[in-house]
Order: sequence, then C-alpha cells, then structure tokens
Amino acid sequence: MEPQGRDEGKGPVLHIVVVGFHHKKGCQVEFSYPPLMPDEGHDSNLLPEEWKYLPFLALPDGAHNYQEDTVYFHLPPLSGDTKCVYGVSCYRQIEAKALKVRQADVTRETVQKSVCVLSRVPLYGLLQAKLQLITHAYFEEKDFSQISILKELYDHMNSSLRGSALDGSQVYLGLSPRDLILHFRHKALILFKLILLEKKVLFYVSPVNRLVGALMTVLSLFPGMIEHGLVDSSHYRPKSSVSEDQSLVESVSGAEEFVSVSVTDIDSTALDLGVETAQPATESSGNSSEGDNHHLKPPSRISPESSESEWETLDPSVLDEGGPQEAPSETESELPETFDSKPGTPITVQPQAVTGQGGVTQGLVSGLEEDQYGLPLAIFTKGYLCLPYMALQQHHLLSDVTVRGFVAGATNILFRQQRHLSDAIVEVEEARIQIQDPELRKMLSLTTADLRFADYLVKHVTENRDDVFLDGTGWEGGDEWIRAQFTLYLHSLLSSALQQDNERLLADYGAPFITAWKITHNYRVWYSNKHPGMTAVTPGHPFQGQYSVADVKLRLSHSVQNSERGKKIGNAMMTTSRSVVQTGKAVGKAAAQLNPDQAVRQQGFCLFLINFCTLPVNMSLKCKLSALIQRSV
Repeated sequence: MEPQGRDEGKGPVLHIVVVGFHHKKGCQVEFSYPPLMPDEGHDSNLLPEEWKYLPFLALPDGAHNYQEDTVYFHLPPLSGDTKCVYGVSCYRQIEAKALKVRQADVTRETVQKSVCVLSRVPLYGLLQAKLQLITHAYFEEKDFSQISILKELYDHMNSSLRGSALDGSQVYLGLSPRDLILHFRHKALILFKLILLEKKVLFYVSPVNRLVGALMTVLSLFPGMIEHGLVDSSHYRPKSSVSEDQSLVESVSGAEEFVSVSVTDIDSTALDLGVETAQPATESSGNSSEGDNHHLKPPSRISPESSESEWETLDPSVLDEGGPQEAPSETESELPETFDSKPGTPITVQPQAVTGQGGVTQGLVSGLEEDQYGLPLAIFTKGYLCLPYMALQQHHLLSDVTVRGFVAGATNILFRQQRHLSDAIVEVEEARIQIQDPELRKMLSLTTADLRFADYLVKHVTENRDDVFLDGTGWEGGDEWIRAQFTLYLHSLLSSALQQDNERLLADYGAPFITAWKITHNYRVWYSNKHPGMTAVTPGHPFQGQYSVADVKLRLSHSVQNSERGKKIGNAMMTTSRSVVQTGKAVGKAAAQLNPDQAVRQQGFCLFLINFCTLPVNMSLKCKLSALIQRSV
C-alpha cells in the first residue's frame, strides 16, 4: 500500500477524518479527506492495518458521558514511513431530533461523532484550537452530509501551517506547567524522574482532555521532547491474531480486538524485574556483531523500523559497572571538560548545526533532531511508547514483549485495575502516584536538594495568586519559567554525570536513582556521544548546599503530605490544634503569655510529639496519648 501524503513537499496535515458511532458496527470511519485508502472513496470505512485502532482513539471510551471532549493520540507510521503520526480529535454529541437531515442509520436518541486531524507535526494545541471551531460549525449545520467545510479545513491548515517552525509558542499552546505544579506540587519532580527511568507509567483520569493535557504537560518539561523527541514514540504493530485472554473476554465485550503476545498473568514482581534489569538486554537482543564493535554506532538508515542488528549497543566496559557512582570513570581521560578528541575513543562526535547555538542536527546515534546538549534524550525510542490516550482495544500493548515501557493515558477502569502491568499509576484527579515496587519508590524518593528545587517552584507559582489580573503574567512562576527550571535541572544532572569523582555531585540527585538511570537506554545513548554545549554547564545540583532547619521543616512537610501515615498524623495535629485554640480562647490572653522558659519547654514538647508520631509504635498507644493530651489541655 502506498502511504498517503508522505512527501515532504506536501503540507503538515495528512488527513481530515470523521468518526461516528454506528448502533450495530460500533465506532467506524465515516469520511476521510484525502481518502485513507488510495483506491477507495471519501466515505469508505476501510483502514490501513497500521491504523486499525483509529476509530477507537478518535471516539474515546465513555464519550457518551460528556457533551464534548478532546483527544490527543499517536498512530504508528504506515509502511515506508519512519515518523509517528500525531492525531487530534474533537468529539461532540447532538440530539437526533435536532438534525435537519436524519439519515436512515440514525436510530438512537443522540448522534456521536468526532472530527480529527492526522498530522506529521506535534502541534496539539494549535490543531485543537482550529479544529474546535470547525467541529462546532460542522455540528451547527445539523446535516452531516455537508462535507465541504472539512475539505476547506484541510486546505486551510496546510496553507497556514506550511513551513512553520516548531517553536515553543506553537508547540506548547494549551500545555500549562503552572497548572501542573499547582496540582501535583512536589510530585511533579517525581513524575519527571520517573520518565527518565523509562518505567511503565499509566496516567488515569476522565474526561480525556484532562488526561492528555496532564500527560503532555509533563513531557513538555523535557527540553525538545515534544518538538523532536516523539517521532519514534508509536512504533508498535497491531496484531492480527485473536487473543485468548479469558480475563478480557469476561470483562469487555468485543474482546476479539485484543491481542497479547505475552502471558498477562505474570506476577508483578517478575514484571518489575523485567523492566529494571532487562533494558540493556532489550537493546542488544538480536545483535549478531557485538564482538566486533565496542560502542554505539548509528543505524544504516535513520528509521525506527531498523532491525536490532543494525544497532550496536554500548559496550558495558565503557560504563564502569563496578559501582553505581563511577560510571564514567574508565572514560574520564577521554572526556575532559574541553572535549578534546583522542584517537581510539569509543565516543562518537556529534556534528553541530551551522545555524548557530540554537540549531538542531540529526543525532548520529539516537536518530532524533538534537541540540548542542544532546537533547531531547532518546527516551521514546526502541520500543518505549508514548500514547497520550490508549483505547481499550490497545490493552495488549501493556504486556507486549516488544514494548519495553510506555507513558500512556487511559480513562477505562480496566487499565487501573490491572496494576501489575504498570510500574506506576498516576491518578490525575487526586494528584496521586501509586507505585507498588518498594525499590522504585526508593529510587524516586526526593533528596533534600530535590525538595528545595520543588519547593522553589511551588513558592514561585503560588505567590501573588490573589491578584487575578497579574496571576501567571510574569516571567517568574510562568509556564516558560518553569520549563527553564527543569531544563537547568536536566542540564546540571547531565553535566554532573560527566565529571570525575562525581559521587558527591550525583548524591544530591539520589544514589538509587542515579544507579537506575545509568542503565537506561536514554542515558547510554546520550553518554556515547560528545555534546559541546555541555562545557558551558556548571555541574552539581542547582540547589546543593548545607542542611539547615528549613530543610528539616521541608522534609517533615513533604512526608506529612505524601504518605498515608503522614496524612493521619496531619489530621490528628489539626484536631489537636483546634482543641488548643478553643481552650486558649476560654482561658484568655494570659494563657498565651509565656515566659522564655515556658516557651522553650512547649517547643520541646511539640518536637517530642512529632517524633513520637512518626515512630512505628502501636497506633492505639498514639490514640491514647492524643486523647490524654486533649483532656489535659
């Protein structure tokens, strides 16, 4: 099959598609322009095999619960192409009786349809803004046979977006890190580090527009990720065989769409070990020439469909496996701060763009468009997927042995219930990150320097929020400022990894985290290359420094807010505080006038209570003590 609209001379929009819900056939394509199949008409229901899930992505699960919704989704490339296809869908429903022209197949009380754009550029917010207007006009016609407006949309988008550069003002439209920090607070940094570890991360919330907004906003914190780092993020192959998974047959109607190439009832421990220890093996599987090559080499063609034999994995001898903090030790002589080239070095040299410091060039190893710092990191490559929205029919991808990890979004509760298929589940509504593996929780535990960084972000975002006119308009605390802080954090982390005797520098990021990160694919690819821009980056955590009383308070506050025991303690302390306030009012101002000795004793007693509450002692003893304190007060 000849891919449609893949010539570089054509515009960025590939197709305009209308997906509807048929009472007998379910979700299906009703219109496409240009046709999705080269030899079919605009009204054909046929789809390329690679895009068999398109109707279920454009018309999401539970759509009938909402009058309108927006979906971002990724499709795998068609045969002969190499890049991800970015989809934006606007869903609406209308009462059937309001239609001017009611077709024979409209038998339900409501009509549900989605208008979606398939594009080769990741301009999610910009495409959404244009598409919402056209979708509204399309529905206002109350006659879905009027398709001229959709053809005009295709021509308009291609003419207006042709040749447009992928700059932040367009790419980040509608993605607000400010709102993310306000909602997740310190946990936003945990999400950032979680994706760096290339774990299986599932975002869960309804409706879909909240889901995809939160997920893509997290990815926007990674420099260059949305612009250039997602081109390989949807390279999976839909399976044509029928799954025999009985659990899905019992839970979901139409289970014939599900395919699984691995056992889905593997226990969670085995899956966790597979994620954490099998990544280097995944990179080198099928490699027939490891003995002849000792460093990463670029593929013969820059294509995610390249066979594994065309990629050579970094020899473990390049990264010192003897200790977690000494990875660069054997090559430090080859990596001076000036990046002098030496004969025989196993590190490739990345060519730089001639357009200046802000240019990007094709990465020799990653195949991505990289800047002078080697960013974006090659996270979403080699089987690590980014699926902003996953349809139920794609459930098999969670356990597919060819998928080494994912960052995916879902609205169906079935995804959340099968916790053993994900390393972390992010419940967006409650701003909660559920991690079953204690080792992974240890890796993601924020250090004191991390807490300072996160607290710095939270304070700048939350201050001056009382002024509705100035809120979010300044540089500090704004969206671009937040992205700049995370860029500094990542630059400093990468620079620290290049230094000799870097144990102390990297300790501020967390030793367990650094150990796990250094065996990920994205780190190994980045470390195998020289990036001249790193010479200007100061190594060390941006918030390194000596401990202080403020750090103790920050650690205590973070523990109280982010653990179940801490929440119980916080509630108990709030109850006790209210009792103390009420008693103080009854006794009068004299009770508040304490001499210095009494104040010191009172402060010491409060510290005793905090330490006692955090000890793993019997809860009933704590309750008795709390009751005794309240009675004595």
